[in-house]
Amino acid sequence: MSTYETLRHFADSWGLLFLVIFFLGVVVYTLRPGSRSTHEDIADIPFRHEKTPAANDAVERAQANGDQHG
Repeated sequence: MSTYETLRHFADSWGLLFLVIFFLGVVVYTLRPGSRSTHEDIADIPFRHEKTPAANDAVERAQANGDQHG
């Protein structure tokens, strides 16, 4: 049996099993009960600055330092 055939056999059996278990682990981790607040916080990102646009960090720092270069 050649090296290619050995690796292909391993990938066909154990590689597939590993990927299925990894996928199921990611799904369970994502949908766990404790992650609800994280998902709600991420979902609200587009609406955080609904009334006023978010300011540029560099401009805010310059204004906080009293710089008038801008």
